[in-house]
Amino acid sequence: MKKTTILIAVLVLYSCAITTTNLLEYPVTQKGVVVDNYFGTEVIDPYRWLEDDLSEETAQWVEAQNEVTFNYFGQIPFRDKIKKQLEKIWNYEKRGSPTKHGDYYYFYKNDGLQNQYILYRTENLDTEGAKVFIDPNGFSKDGTISMAGSGFTKDGSLMAYLISESGSDWRKIIIKNTVTSDIIGDTLVDVKFSGVSWRGNDGFYYSSYDKPKEGSQLSGKTQFHKLYFHKLGTSQKKDVLIFGGEKQPRRYIGAYLTEDEKYLVISASESTSGNELYLQDLTQAGSQIVPIITGFENEHYIVDNEGTRLIIHTNLDAPNNRVVEVDAKNSGQENWKDLIPETEDVMTVSTAGNNLFASYMVDVKSKILQFDNNGELIREVKLPALGTARGFGAEKEDKELYYSFTSFTYPGTIFKYEIESGESELYWKPAIDFNPEDLETEQVFYQSKDGTNIPMFIVHKKGLKKNGKNPTYLYAYGGFNVSLTPRFSLINLIWLENGGIYAQPNLRGGGEYGEDWHKAGIKMLKQNVFDDFIAAAEYLKDNKYTSTDYLAIAGGSNGGLLVGAVMTQHPDLARVAIPAVGVMDMLRYHKFTAGAGWTSDYGNAEESKEMFEYLKGYSPLHNINEAEYPATLVTTADHDDRVVPAHSFKFAATMQAMQKGNNPILIRIETKAGHGAGKPTSKIIEEYADRLSFMFYNMGKDY
Repeated sequence: MKKTTILIAVLVLYSCAITTTNLLEYPVTQKGVVVDNYFGTEVIDPYRWLEDDLSEETAQWVEAQNEVTFNYFGQIPFRDKIKKQLEKIWNYEKRGSPTKHGDYYYFYKNDGLQNQYILYRTENLDTEGAKVFIDPNGFSKDGTISMAGSGFTKDGSLMAYLISESGSDWRKIIIKNTVTSDIIGDTLVDVKFSGVSWRGNDGFYYSSYDKPKEGSQLSGKTQFHKLYFHKLGTSQKKDVLIFGGEKQPRRYIGAYLTEDEKYLVISASESTSGNELYLQDLTQAGSQIVPIITGFENEHYIVDNEGTRLIIHTNLDAPNNRVVEVDAKNSGQENWKDLIPETEDVMTVSTAGNNLFASYMVDVKSKILQFDNNGELIREVKLPALGTARGFGAEKEDKELYYSFTSFTYPGTIFKYEIESGESELYWKPAIDFNPEDLETEQVFYQSKDGTNIPMFIVHKKGLKKNGKNPTYLYAYGGFNVSLTPRFSLINLIWLENGGIYAQPNLRGGGEYGEDWHKAGIKMLKQNVFDDFIAAAEYLKDNKYTSTDYLAIAGGSNGGLLVGAVMTQHPDLARVAIPAVGVMDMLRYHKFTAGAGWTSDYGNAEESKEMFEYLKGYSPLHNINEAEYPATLVTTADHDDRVVPAHSFKFAATMQAMQKGNNPILIRIETKAGHGAGKPTSKIIEEYADRLSFMFYNMGKDY
């Protein structure tokens, strides 16, 4: 493949001139003429200059676009009313499940409208007497610095926690003595896509990349991940490279220790699916890192061990996953023995109290089976309802665990589970002012374009009239083996209580039915995902839940790509479109940050002419023509270093130039925020007040 880039002319000077598209006036986005040549096909990229996220011209463009967008929101008569309703319903206590480290239990809690959750600790689970251990709300005045993970030593005396600034994927690691609460040692910087795994009390393992060159920290490509060991009390400059780098080039490397700290487990991968497993015996001085399984076709992780006996979760020869056992000294695949065989339902597994807890998705709803460590079934865990259960993990000596349960109409609730008896009891339930009996959830199965049955949840008030006039929020993802399971959402609650319908289809490309379901929506089969989404919209309309004038389609990240592709293929499908932090330029996505790791799902336009033509055939940016598009709210953030904002910038600029109808094309660019994680409550409420008001307003609905 030969690819060239020809710079014919670039006009990057920002102009304050105004172009008028019917009812809205948009700032002019100046065009350059950058031409890429893919296998003899020339592709023009007129807004390439917007990829420079640090230029003054881009900053001026962002400011001008936000001015238009926020002026528009300011003219919606009920926008402030929605914001106040969000603040009211959001203002209740929220908690996470407790975990024990040393002599203390730790849990996160938010009193209601606090920007960040606070980490508390208590000696006896007396939550009323719990004391603040770390309060991220004190990290910054505006709440834009958040905690982003942590790791404790086995004895609980030391803790390392990560912080994120403005939502960035780049982290810092701070080390804390939990006995004295003193910060010890230096703060580690420039850490990305990493956990913290302690080795005794000597130090910990973490992962990162070389920082991109000055001036490209946001969008610069991150290539080779590196696993380091940081010895407590030494400078980060002296950290030892354990795995990765140029000698062992991998894009993603993670590490963790088995619970007995006998083994270091290293997971290495080239993309977001498929990984190698390596093992190092830490009890033997000078022991080498040895492979358990190599290649990137399948996914594996070590669940537990008993001495040299390894328990491994894998999808090798089992698209829905299985659990196997093998001796670490003779770990070849030919010696793997099934412990929990594959079934027709996709499964993941965790450990607690020396038992195995297998979590199955049965038509996208949780089913939990408890096994002993030899794979013998003990019981099915009785759940409070149909929905999503998570958190069946604890130490081997623990007698109980704490799991969470949620569904569309069941707020996240924590249960205490006695491992030996199998008894569950309510530990904590949120106090939210709504009546779940007013709402109902259906699960339907509809046919996609090729006849495949696709499941979809539909949530609405009881007594719904199927008259085609119900405002409907259709949300999906469809990629990277991610499963959208039932969960409670305050945003959805506002929508539902005001007569709306929330619909969530489980598209191919996700993980709801295992690896086969995932692979049916990747690379040259990606159109299946879009067809599944389009068929969901048509099902809702054909069955009179809604109609085009009352339908909004939405998705974020890979789901933003989904919305962008569907709205350019079928501009008349919906009244409103909200592509959030989307991957919109499918020819260049792999050139920014960690984008090259997404090629296992997307493919790469430079790898073959066939792949280029397929990607160009659905790439949202490259399929915008003069048409009447739905009212569109593109959302992104200035510190998004996962899906860089240039995707949304270029998409919005092109849409504004090509829109031929009266519907608005707006872009909302959040400042001091990233891809979504760690966003303060105040910013979340502001954003969703804008989104909800935009949807209701453009459907012609009062509020």
